[in-house]
Amino acid sequence: MKLLIPVASGVEASVKRQLNSLGYGDCPAVNGRISLDGDFSDVARLNVFLRSAERVLIELGAFPAATFDELYDAARSLPWEEYLSAHSLIRMDGKSFKSKLGAVKASGGVVKKAIVECLKEKLGVRSLDEKGERAIVGVSVYNDVASFTLDTSGEGLHKRGYRTLTLEAPLKETVAAAMVESSVYHAGKPFADLFCGSGTLPIEAALYALNIAPNARRPFDFTSWKCVPDVLPRVREEAEDLRDRVTKLELFASDISEHAVSVARYHAGRAGVEKHIRFVCADMREFSSAERYGVLLSNPPYGERLKEDDLFALYRDFGKVYRALPDWSCYFLSGFEGAERAFGGRAEKRRKLYNANIPCGLYGYLGAKPPKNK
Repeated sequence: MKLLIPVASGVEASVKRQLNSLGYGDCPAVNGRISLDGDFSDVARLNVFLRSAERVLIELGAFPAATFDELYDAARSLPWEEYLSAHSLIRMDGKSFKSKLGAVKASGGVVKKAIVECLKEKLGVRSLDEKGERAIVGVSVYNDVASFTLDTSGEGLHKRGYRTLTLEAPLKETVAAAMVESSVYHAGKPFADLFCGSGTLPIEAALYALNIAPNARRPFDFTSWKCVPDVLPRVREEAEDLRDRVTKLELFASDISEHAVSVARYHAGRAGVEKHIRFVCADMREFSSAERYGVLLSNPPYGERLKEDDLFALYRDFGKVYRALPDWSCYFLSGFEGAERAFGGRAEKRRKLYNANIPCGLYGYLGAKPPKNK
């Protein structure tokens, strides 16, 4: 099968590195989707192990389609009966870009009608009851070419299952994982997040450092499809075998809000990494460390709750805290346009990311490298 992995803007390089580490080599990325060939064992592995991907899709076909008739005929020609049953709960998802078929909802209706007619004919039934397994069908029309996909993930892969309590402006788990993977952090380095919020960054850092598969515990839609062999248990066993149970971590996470720290600690417990993270309620200005070669990794405030002067002062003080740490590196995600200037100088590394549809910069300030014998 041809598998497609949608990724958020700015995260492609991180997902490609993750694919390389899983043994899939260099996979091409087009229009925000990384493609590779695989079977249902690969579907399970990608869903379980990828840290920064949005979903895992099966592409059933792609055809020119500039009219509803062409769209219907293209969808009708696909082998839906190989994946869906007479009880499948079919849900449509679509988007259109630079195409004559700009009415996404209407296009979805045309494709669903084609799928229903196909299944009725191929399965020999008079109707579909849609009371069974969920199947999310994607229709993506780009430059008058329609691509038809089945979503194997179900819920987005950022929903690991550990974050059940909500705070204002949460950081998406997949973005947090990309931030960790893009930094110089690894097991053995000191780590600190001074704006931990609901705990996503330190939790994802712990999962990464201990080689814990981020989605090993959660369900996926593909496992309820009748065409799929029972491949998930073996992949979960692989995840357990690869997990690092020896390394001892000590990550530091703080927030000025006592409630946020309580929520973060609860989430870390649900993720199984609470013993590796020291949570403290404190102002970030109070942080200091005698450790060397550590990594500050944070998502400071940058929303409408703070005025620009207050934001500037916050980032200025954050920069002072960083410069007082010997040989540390610092990475932070921010949508505040004056972040670099306030922090105290241009970053050595920059990457554009989106957090909750807000365009942000991931800024990296690099400290000295530890001696090789360290």
